[in-house]
Amino acid sequence: MAIKLSIIILAGNEEKIISNCLKSCNFADEIILVAANSSDNTKNIAKKIIKNIKIVETNDEYNKHFSKWRNLGLDNATGDWILYIDADEQITPQLQKEILLIINNSQNPYYVIPRANYFLGKRVKHGGTYPDYVKRLFDKNHFKGYSGILHEEPIINGTLGYLKNDLLHFTHRDLNSMLQKTIIWTQMESEALYKSKHPKIVPWRIVRMFLTKLWERLIKQQMYLDGTVGWVSSIFEAFNTFIIYAKLWELQQKSNEK
Repeated sequence: MAIKLSIIILAGNEEKIISNCLKSCNFADEIILVAANSSDNTKNIAKKIIKNIKIVETNDEYNKHFSKWRNLGLDNATGDWILYIDADEQITPQLQKEILLIINNSQNPYYVIPRANYFLGKRVKHGGTYPDYVKRLFDKNHFKGYSGILHEEPIINGTLGYLKNDLLHFTHRDLNSMLQKTIIWTQMESEALYKSKHPKIVPWRIVRMFLTKLWERLIKQQMYLDGTVGWVSSIFEAFNTFIIYAKLWELQQKSNEK
């Protein structure tokens, strides 16, 4: 009996990039699009490219329910193996061949895939950006879904396997979208730190965290070797760290006022 592969794609308002993602997934036996808070033309484009695509719609708070969205896709999947892809990712022909070989001759219940990241349209290789392994390929018989809110993790037991070919990831496509994500993600990170009873924020801690993150990415992990985009990315990540701890300070101040 042939092994069946289901690909689950998570997408919001991704009409500008969803086409390339879907086309790269067209080798699968089944494609499921989890349309989370999608109000643009993403779903219509998907229907035109993949005639028999399954579309699962959900509406909830933006960017805070990744485990739920991944599990919705799993609930609607009928394949023997499950592969998760985000709308800003693409499967290369080499990775496609490797995936098909793996699922038909597997020795492991789940696999991680190396991601080749592109920031602001440029390939980056330093600053911890490569190989950027992500757990995405699962034998459905051993896979129970995802848990967690901020950093979701798969629920599965067994030995982990590693794929060799890259998954392309076109993240941080422009500064405007990066800033929009910063507003959302830094709020979530600061709230998580606040709930964990993080020590009181004082000025030196904010400065130290900012400079430590900048040193780690730019110098220690040599992201300066990626050129201008490496500098922009490193400074932006340090800025994110500053915002997280500034928001944490704000939460602590509001709590003290009560």
